[in-house]
Formats: sequence, C-alpha cells, structure tokens
Amino acid sequence: MLTIIASFIYLSTWIYQVRQLAKRVSVNPQYIILGVGLGVIPHAVSVYATIFTPEGLMLGFFRVASLIFLVINLLVGFSCLRKPLHNLFAFILPLTAISLIVSLVFESPVTQSNTLDNGMMAHILLSLIAYSLLTIASLQALLLAYQNKQLKARHFHNVIGILPPVETMEKLLFELVWAGFIFLSLSVGSGTLYIENILEQHLSHKMVFSVLSWVIYAVLLLGRHFLGWRGKLAVQCIIGGFIALMLSYFGSKLVIEIILDIQ
Repeated sequence: MLTIIASFIYLSTWIYQVRQLAKRVSVNPQYIILGVGLGVIPHAVSVYATIFTPEGLMLGFFRVASLIFLVINLLVGFSCLRKPLHNLFAFILPLTAISLIVSLVFESPVTQSNTLDNGMMAHILLSLIAYSLLTIASLQALLLAYQNKQLKARHFHNVIGILPPVETMEKLLFELVWAGFIFLSLSVGSGTLYIENILEQHLSHKMVFSVLSWVIYAVLLLGRHFLGWRGKLAVQCIIGGFIALMLSYFGSKLVIEIILDIQ
C-alpha cells in the first residue's frame, strides 16, 4: 500500500512538472520539493520494511533499485534547497515510480545476511551514495547535452527561462562528479578490504567494472583539470563511467539473481 501511495505522489508531481515544461513555463521548485518530500516518506517506510527484515538484509535486485532511487530523491531534494537541480526530477520521478511498481510486482531471489560487520555495512553505504551521486551526475550530463544541442540549433525558447545558464549547469555537473568520484573511491577501497572470497561470491566482474568506472571518472577529472575538457567529451566520459558502474552492480545482480537464479 505504501509503495502505491509513494508511486502516486511521485507521478502526480512529475505530471505537474512535465505540463509546466511543455508550456515553456518555469516550474516552481517549492511544489516539486514538496511533492518529492511527501513521496519520500512512504517510500522510505516501504524500503525499510522490505529490506530490513527479521531474517536479515534482503538485498535483492529490485529492492536495491528502489533503495537507490530513494537515496537519489533525498540527495537531489536537499540539493534543490541550494542549487537549481529540480529539473532533474523530470527524469528521476518516473524512474522512481517504475522501480517501486516493479519491486512490488516482480520479486527476485534475495540475498539474506545476518552477519554483516561494520566494514561491510560501511562499504554498502558508500556504494549506495556513490551510485546515487553518479546517477544524478549522468542525468545532469544528459540535460546539459540537450541544452547545448538546443542552443547550437538556436532553439533558445526551449531552454531559456527553463534551465540555468550553461556555465551553471556545467559547474553543477562537475561538482556532482567530484562528489560521486570521492565516494566511489571509498567504496572501491572498502570493497577490497572487507569483501572476502570475491571469486566464490561471483563478484569478480563487479570489481572489474567498478575499477573501470573509477578509471574513467579519474581520467575525466584529470582531463578537466589539466586540459579543460568539457562539452560533448565530458558527457561521453560521464555516461561511459556510469554504464560501467551500473554493470558492476545491476549487471551482476541481474545475471546472478534473475538469469542464473543464484541466491
């Protein structure tokens, strides 16, 4: 029931936002933040009830997806109080609603754990924050790419008054990438320290894709600092790093839990 309520609130907020954007009218950020805040409450309770069970942590594919979108909504919602990121909810809210509905309808095998130590809990938390921040950065990159395309085509009416200036968008983008990269570094580092028997746990490909993602983001940030990388090249690097990062977790969960049906 809570999942349905949260999905309804998210979709209602998204419909309001899309209608305003379709009219080329600026969206009131306060309405968006209010809608997201109201949706986050039942979403959080639902996630807690389905993941933290008497049998242990249930870290199944769809449940973790719902948890990550909860973290994303919280991070963007709080960030909107200081920075103009509310337009990202045009992407985030429908995806959040889909993740909630799918987690309700399709149940996957779950990973039960009663013996997670503090190191593993820290690794999981760092990973969630890293995934969430870099997901937000990827959405911001797509929005920036759209904005640049519209400006180059001289379709100024599509972006002026709706999106912040390109310089502001780009600054926000690299702030998100830097934050996500820091948490990703901590996540990869803690994973090498606290995850034992990587091969036996079917986690070797997870580590490979995580490191690949880390390398892509590191090269991007170095290129940005020393060579001034921006625009299309930066967007391509961010999306490439994001794809590798998602394959590291969701790819492995999809193969292990759904395709191979390994619990």
